[in-house]
Amino acid sequence: MQRAPLAVVAIVAATLIAGCDDDATTITSSSSSASTPPSGAAPAPAAVDYARWQAGTSKPTADKLYPQHGTAALDVLHYDLKLEWQPPKKLLTGTATLRIRPTADAAELKLDFKPYQLDKVTVDGAVTPATVRKEKLVVPAALSKDKPITLVVAYHGKPATTPIPSHRSDVEPLGLTITKEGGLWTMQEPWGAFTWYPANDQPSDKALYDIAVTVPAGWSGIAAGSLVTRQGNTFRYRSIDPMATYLQTLAVGKYKKVSAKGPRGIPLTYWYRPGKDEKFLPSLKKSPAFVSFLEKRFGPYPFPTGGAVMVDSESAMETQQMITMGGKKKRFDRELFEEDLLHEYAHHWFGDSVTPSTWTDLWLNEGWATYVQFLYSQSVLEYSDKELEDYLRRADADLRKRLGPPGKPRAANFAESNVYLCPAAMLKELNDALGDAKFFALGRAWVQTQKNTQQNRASFTAFVNKQTGRDFTKLINSWLDSKSTPRPA
Repeated sequence: MQRAPLAVVAIVAATLIAGCDDDATTITSSSSSASTPPSGAAPAPAAVDYARWQAGTSKPTADKLYPQHGTAALDVLHYDLKLEWQPPKKLLTGTATLRIRPTADAAELKLDFKPYQLDKVTVDGAVTPATVRKEKLVVPAALSKDKPITLVVAYHGKPATTPIPSHRSDVEPLGLTITKEGGLWTMQEPWGAFTWYPANDQPSDKALYDIAVTVPAGWSGIAAGSLVTRQGNTFRYRSIDPMATYLQTLAVGKYKKVSAKGPRGIPLTYWYRPGKDEKFLPSLKKSPAFVSFLEKRFGPYPFPTGGAVMVDSESAMETQQMITMGGKKKRFDRELFEEDLLHEYAHHWFGDSVTPSTWTDLWLNEGWATYVQFLYSQSVLEYSDKELEDYLRRADADLRKRLGPPGKPRAANFAESNVYLCPAAMLKELNDALGDAKFFALGRAWVQTQKNTQQNRASFTAFVNKQTGRDFTKLINSWLDSKSTPRPA
């Protein structure tokens, strides 16, 4: 997510801006026993080779900050979503095929899901009773640990958003949002994927994706991943690198596409709406330079394609391979927009490729992206390290007092400024202790050797100590846990 809003702070001649529903729907089997097909029924489907989705294997972790979302009992390997959007009816029709590895024996499975009308639910080909209640899809099924199953859910209805647990000034309700023109867009951190497909909506369960979006003639459908084909009005996207649900995106509207090449020939795509988003194009077209800036410090861009899509939001989001940039601004500040865009690209290394196991470690995403953003700003505005140090310490002191330390975030204050600026100050301290060469070698090794994994404070601290040959445990813990700004090392 883009940096949290902060007060404007002068640095020399430059300016830094730091930046339930109780209704239930049910579908039941027409047979008294879903496991025993009637005489003359179609033969059982052929065995599924789940090895093809092995790259989607995760180690789901229960999220203590938001335990009502997601589950550690299921590991979704692959989402196959077939979606159709009909603007006049405001109707989303979907068929979601999930390849799921249970992590424990169970008599049912539960996924996060808004109460759409269920049309049909099957488990391994057998029609199965299912209920959506209080934003949970509940499906009776005899689950065995590590024995994958295939769940298919057909559904339809009008999308609706869900509240965000934050007091930021630039956030809106989460999930799939209908525009006044009848289009769609979504941002869904820390959750919201469940507003348009059944999902294990928490960060530790990363999965592969195939998404097909059918839209009206003259419209475009955009999702995270790489655009594989366009056949008529259907756009198909694929993610061969595993992705957390909060990093998926969907945008539907009357878009035009601009194609470009990044460093090493990486395909980049910018989606904009004519008559609405042209002012953002010059900045979007700087993406190759932003990616080059990041590659120089942290190694190759971690995905096969990249780009950005403009939507009617006040915020921005590091959605995987396809950044979702909000164009709903009271005043367009080109410099700020470009810093935010670089911030989101930085997340593709820190957050998308290497993802925190739980939301308690959001600092691990935002601290790195924010510090990298300051390094970029410093390269443009040419303020000194001391001026950056002074600014970060002033901001850190205020934020700890108001919001607490970044390593102990409050559930009601998701993604507020303390998890951005305070860990960025920690990384500045680590940079000072190591020097640029060793610091960037550390960052590069972290994202390149831990690619497509889920990590936490303990694993990061152990990695830093091993990589540097020094014990930085005290420095890291003090910056993450202290009620006041730690003294300089």
